[in-house]
Amino acid sequence: MADKPEERDGVKLTNLDQELFEGAGATKRDLVDYLDAVRERILPVLHDRPLSVIRLLRGQDKFMQKNLPKYTPDWVPRTTVWADSSHREVTYGLCNDRRTLLWFGNQRAIEYHPALMLAGSTAPTHLIMDLDPPEGGAFRLAVRAARLVREALRGAGMSGAVKTSGAKGVHVFVPLDGESDPEQVAAATRAVAARAERLDPDLATTAFIRDDRHGKVFLDATRSGGATVVAAYSPRVRPGVPVSFPVSWDDLDDIKPSDFTVHTAAGLLGDKDPWASEMPSPQPLDPGLIEEGRTIPVARVQAMHEGKRRAKARREAE
Repeated sequence: MADKPEERDGVKLTNLDQELFEGAGATKRDLVDYLDAVRERILPVLHDRPLSVIRLLRGQDKFMQKNLPKYTPDWVPRTTVWADSSHREVTYGLCNDRRTLLWFGNQRAIEYHPALMLAGSTAPTHLIMDLDPPEGGAFRLAVRAARLVREALRGAGMSGAVKTSGAKGVHVFVPLDGESDPEQVAAATRAVAARAERLDPDLATTAFIRDDRHGKVFLDATRSGGATVVAAYSPRVRPGVPVSFPVSWDDLDDIKPSDFTVHTAAGLLGDKDPWASEMPSPQPLDPGLIEEGRTIPVARVQAMHEGKRRAKARREAE
C-alpha cells in the first residue's frame, strides 16, 4: 500500500518509501530529502537555465525530459526555446526555487542537466571539458587527465573548477565573462583539449570514435552550444545514487566518485558550498585558443565523415 502523501512547501509528496530503481539503495524519500538539504547550493547552479531532467518512473526505463508535461503546475517557472533538431518550440522548466525543486524530485527527476546558457541569452557561461576514462579505467586516469586540462588552461591564462561527474569521470568548468558566442567557446574548447592531449598523448586522446581511443582518457570537447552537462550536486541514475560533487584541485587524488551519494553528500558539505568557493571569477576567452580551435575539425562532423569512409572501405573490401 502506498504511503500517506506528505506536503512540503505546498508540494504534495507521494510514494516516498518506494525504491528509486532496482539496485539504487535509495528511496524516493532519500532523493527528495537530499535535494531539499542541498537546495541552497544546487538552486544557484540551476537558476534561470532551461532544464532537462532524467526521470525514472516505476517499471520503466530512464528517459530525458526537456518539454514540461501538460500537468505541470502553473507556478513552475518556464521558458521556451526553439529546437532546430525537431523544428519546434520546447518549453523548459526553470528550477529557480525550493518549491520547484521539490516538485521535480516528486516527479522522480533524479538527474539535473541545465543548459550552458541562461534563458534568453546565447552566450555560454562556461567552457567545459568532460573527461571520460576508458571502459574499466580507473578514476585516477581521469584525475590525471584533468590536471593536463588545468595545465593547458594555465598556459592560456585561464583557470577552472573541478567536480566528479557522478559517474566515472571528471568535469572541468571554466567561468566566462559572457562576451563570447557559442562558436568561439566551442573552438576554444577544442583547442584546450588538443593542447591537453599534446601534453601526454599516452594518457589522453581527443578521438571521438571509441575504437580509436585505445584505452586512453577521452577529452570530450563537445560540451558547448546546445549541449548540457549534469549540474554540480545533481544525483545520477547509478547504483548507490552517487552525486556530481565539487572538490578542490588539491583533494582530487584523495577521493573517489562513490564517496559522494545522496546518503553522504549533504553531511560532507556542512555549511560549505565548494562549487561556489572553488569557482574562479568569470574570465575572457583567450583569443589564441579561439584561433587554434578554428583550425580543428568539429569532432562529431569529423567522426561522421570518418564513419562513412570506413563503411565504404569495408564494402569495397568485401
